[in-house]
Amino acid sequence: MKALEQMTRGVDWGNLDILVVDMPPGTGDAQISISQRLQLSGALIVSTPQDVALMDARRGIKMFSKVEVPILGVIENMSYFRCPHCSEPSFIFGKGGARRTAEEMGMAFIGEIPLEGEIRSGSDEGVPIVVSKPDCAVSIAYTDVAQKVVRRLEELAKEQQLRPQITL
Repeated sequence: MKALEQMTRGVDWGNLDILVVDMPPGTGDAQISISQRLQLSGALIVSTPQDVALMDARRGIKMFSKVEVPILGVIENMSYFRCPHCSEPSFIFGKGGARRTAEEMGMAFIGEIPLEGEIRSGSDEGVPIVVSKPDCAVSIAYTDVAQKVVRRLEELAKEQQLRPQITL
């Protein structure tokens, strides 16, 4: 929790368009503290497609809804692995679980990010795949997800402007 305290109070972030906070799965102290300490524009739920991970995702959706943080949508991470030899997708962790969960809970499904070795190697080298190979399928998936998130944030901002301010 000390790192969380430092991040929320000890850093001058300046004017930000978007700040992404990658939190551990579930609904623990980190999630609750972040939602209480920061004015969040929204929460993006990222999950792998297997049932155990999706249980955490559902709890996260319920927790953020309870503290009135809008859910931007759901992303399925490690959605599939494309065989480097035959190019066929292999659904190692199951298929479409995050999409189904989003639909069941009335949330937007933002997209799928595949399990790809070049994502890891690029991250290890400090060069994201969207920079090193901007036209590859994985980069296009990331770009599509990012654009959908920005659009969703813009929609929420417009909705909030339309709400009347009530002061008691």
